[in-house]
Amino acid sequence: MEIERLLFENATRVSLFVVIALAYFLYRRYTRISVSHIPGPEPESFVLGNLPELFQSQVGVPDFKWKQQFGDIVRIKGPFGEDRLFISDPKAMQYIFHTAGYGFLKWPERTEISRVLMGRGLLWADDAIHRRQRKVMLPGFGAPECKAFVPIFLKAASALVEQWNDLLASSMDQSVELNVASWLSRATMDSLGEAAFDYHFGALENKENELMKAYFGLMSDTLGQPSRQAIFTQTVMPVWYLRFMARCSNTRRMVHARHTAELANDIAQSLINMKSEALLYGKENKDILSLLVKANASENPASRLTDEEMLAQMRTLLLAGHETSSTSLVWCILELSRHPEVQSRLREEIRATERRLNGRQFTATDFDNMPYLTAVLKESMRFQPAVYQNYRMAAHDTVLPLSKPITTTTGETISSLPIGKGTKLVLSIAAYNRNKEVFGEDADVYNPDRWFRNSEKKGPTVGVYGNLLTFAGGVRTCIGWRFALYEMQSLLVEIINNFELGPTKELERLRREACLVMLPTLEGEEIKGENLPLRVSIAGRD
Repeated sequence: MEIERLLFENATRVSLFVVIALAYFLYRRYTRISVSHIPGPEPESFVLGNLPELFQSQVGVPDFKWKQQFGDIVRIKGPFGEDRLFISDPKAMQYIFHTAGYGFLKWPERTEISRVLMGRGLLWADDAIHRRQRKVMLPGFGAPECKAFVPIFLKAASALVEQWNDLLASSMDQSVELNVASWLSRATMDSLGEAAFDYHFGALENKENELMKAYFGLMSDTLGQPSRQAIFTQTVMPVWYLRFMARCSNTRRMVHARHTAELANDIAQSLINMKSEALLYGKENKDILSLLVKANASENPASRLTDEEMLAQMRTLLLAGHETSSTSLVWCILELSRHPEVQSRLREEIRATERRLNGRQFTATDFDNMPYLTAVLKESMRFQPAVYQNYRMAAHDTVLPLSKPITTTTGETISSLPIGKGTKLVLSIAAYNRNKEVFGEDADVYNPDRWFRNSEKKGPTVGVYGNLLTFAGGVRTCIGWRFALYEMQSLLVEIINNFELGPTKELERLRREACLVMLPTLEGEEIKGENLPLRVSIAGRD
């Protein structure tokens, strides 16, 4: 009887908790400010709304479709009829990224993804924690520090060129088909290792390195093509449940993520110990980790990063630092292979600059003085943004300003949009980067020459580079955007100076895989990870 009584009491408590939670959910749903009058697509189902199309489609497919059908402010459905907003309006974007700052927080379920992959670091943090972490991290990413890394980036680029030359030397027709995505991922990992940690990963040398094996393919393996069940779990279940599953799930995705985290934590801890000991003995290096350890030691104890946070910053650099740079460069090189006239013009500028150097190595200043190189990179990041969406949630009731009035489903014309606390927003970088009022009527066309037009600036300021949102903006601007830019410039200059790149028939199966970053895969071979097969040959000289 006693056991039955205890079981009954526990069941009653659980039932009461469920009823209270449901009542609170319904209260918040129906008492907060509504956005149901904003036009948007019909949901696929009541349970998941529009989320399957949002998360299972290739990058840009829903973004461009919804923008064309409904404009820059779109109402989409989340689970169980929840209203969310899909936004590409420039003025609203400026308000969210810049004006309101930490007034828009990350979705809790998306921060859990960041925690699993990278720990409680800068990409996980919000508000006061983010502000504290960013302050300690900044000294390693200033303009002078990033410019000083260019020789390291060029060293990795030269190693890549040497490897490709060896492959071409053994080719009968002096050309070879290469998975450029894999090569660039390895090159950026090596350059990141040297610049960020003063550590040689040996990725280009194909050294047997367990950490490298774990990191390559991590994003596509753990985040690519989520099932409906995965979408339901990720968006409906509470964060405590997601944390439990991250620890205990034996799915291939979670096993891969945990294995990578364990390896990364081990190597990060050994590197931090080494840098801390060097600082203790007055031996200072200029790599990012050494600067971070020094900055953290000089902070007020209350402002310092914890041991867990230090490890998380290293994991964040390892994954986000190398993945976004290599991916951005992959899509840039794809466009150059499709536009040989752009590729030739860029090569001419590179070689003209090279002649003026009289044998001296390229510097950051040389890159900054190459206008067509700048135009190509800006246009590539605009047209093919590696980071295609951000996910935010209103921390309090607020009003979004709009670039132009919109008409609601009730026929009312509005020039601003009140939204309630807790409203979830999908910020479409892909759709914003194709805004014709900001980037011209040919925004859907790849054209580096748009960056030479002498027209007045259009639209509000949202991004740090070319007014693009590829590096986000405001308080959450990518801390390593200069680092990434100089790394991409170094690799691109060396590759285009030495090689011609052309498309292959395999590109007919190219997919833009949505994995937090936009990764290239081939239809039918998604499980193999990122793949961009291009034809590479020697670029002749006069």
